[in-house]
Amino acid sequence: MKIGTPFTPQATKVLMLGGGELGKEVVIELQRLGVETIVCDCYENSPAMQVAHRSYVFDMLDGEKIRHYLDLEKPDIIVPEIEAIDTNALEDYKRNLVPSYKAVSLTMNREGIRERSTQLGLKTSAYRFADSREELATAVEAVGYPCVVKPIMSSSGKGQSVIHTAQDIDHAWNYSQAGGRVADCKIIVEGFVNFDYELTLLTVRHRDGISFCDPIRHLQIDGDYRYSWQPAECQASVLAQCRQVAETIVRDLTDDTDDGICYGIFGVELFVEGDQVYFSEISPRPHDTGLVTLVSQDQSEFALHAKAILGLPIPDIRTVSPAASAALVLASDSEEPFTYDISDILATGCEVRLFGKPSIIGQRRMGVVLKASQDPIHALIDATIGAQKLKQFQSDIS
Repeated sequence: MKIGTPFTPQATKVLMLGGGELGKEVVIELQRLGVETIVCDCYENSPAMQVAHRSYVFDMLDGEKIRHYLDLEKPDIIVPEIEAIDTNALEDYKRNLVPSYKAVSLTMNREGIRERSTQLGLKTSAYRFADSREELATAVEAVGYPCVVKPIMSSSGKGQSVIHTAQDIDHAWNYSQAGGRVADCKIIVEGFVNFDYELTLLTVRHRDGISFCDPIRHLQIDGDYRYSWQPAECQASVLAQCRQVAETIVRDLTDDTDDGICYGIFGVELFVEGDQVYFSEISPRPHDTGLVTLVSQDQSEFALHAKAILGLPIPDIRTVSPAASAALVLASDSEEPFTYDISDILATGCEVRLFGKPSIIGQRRMGVVLKASQDPIHALIDATIGAQKLKQFQSDIS
């Protein structure tokens, strides 16, 4: 691809549907390469909007609005960045879609990708789907206790809970409906995997094939990422399995070259139990646990995504230093904007990325603390302390 000049008829235009913190980093990388960027989201001043050339605010589930702005802008590349999108509206534009219409339509809800992974023969937890509280009870009996309940369309752990006994079913159903991206959201009930640890394997499909980043360990709280570190220690045989699983699902989602751009980065989530690897989920875009790559790799996951979707070469991906990330999660019932004092944290050698989200209602991830070190666990400790200090300061001034 030849890259034109922004604001000229020769501009290379990328339109992003959704503009969160991950999209913000992708927009920055695209602009470094001379790309004209447009961001659409459902609220004003989203993180990616703050750095894009221009933006539009509308409901991402409104298919007519999506078509309107795609026809208005005529982007060379369309990048879905959130799950809550009317994917049917994208079918007529799929030749310009990243990574593919198949990938977007299957991964935007957990039902499609889980059934596809089963068809591909990938090992997963036991699962059932449910459309009602009564079906949930039946699914729980089939899967067994404990089990995890998730809306098929949600993000950042919203609507996710664990059922330990029958007394938990009512709460799990109500919570899933409150956290789903759409009304009357279907849910998935997953059997509990007694895993030893979770991994994210960032997998890049690019013009010359498939490349992998070093594996990333991560910890979740309430179904949402809180900490990650890279490289993760795992047996060579386990890593080989992880790569085989990731390559299988990524190739399946991108091999139809008439279905989209077919390039980009995928966040493949895996459970490891002993020497067994279970497929969990996949995101057809940068992954939140991959924020650590901002300081760990010579090319971050965002730079890799930008280069891949533009059809540029991806040289060897190097981890230049072990590193860790700790998310800054804040809670508030006010829409008043926050202020931050990061000087003490930076003085410890940590890096801070503040996302610039305009408000918090409830609980929201507002930034991340990053640390590179000779040992990933030491880096994790330092990043965690930094995030705690930043959170404590917010508590002191609120």
